[in-house]
Amino acid sequence: VQLQASGGGLVQAGGSLRLSCAASGTSLDDYAVAWFRQAPGREREGVSCISSKDISREYEDPVKGRFTISRDDAKNTVYLQMNNLKPHDTAVYYCATRYGSSWCRIVQEEYRYWGQGTLVTVSS
Repeated sequence: VQLQASGGGLVQAGGSLRLSCAASGTSLDDYAVAWFRQAPGREREGVSCISSKDISREYEDPVKGRFTISRDDAKNTVYLQMNNLKPHDTAVYYCATRYGSSWCRIVQEEYRYWGQGTLVTVSS
């Protein structure tokens, strides 16, 4: 399974970006997908996850109400819509996936396959 994250860039505070995580090598239908981020000088942290079949979605508190995760299995892609971006959202964003289940948790150790990351920079 290979993941390609894209959509990062430079945006002003209050702006929006949509990240994409495209999979190859397998169909994502039966995979849960999560987004994580790592800010400069900080440890990688969880952002959101979506289960297989879009049965459940989870968000970490700092992004609740601003970010929306979704999936389009026909395109083998998961999205992270990020609205009302803030400077502290600046980070490299990674997508990751694991096989199975109708639930997901935003726990890094549970995800086996990782994309290369895309940089999001939010200016104040």
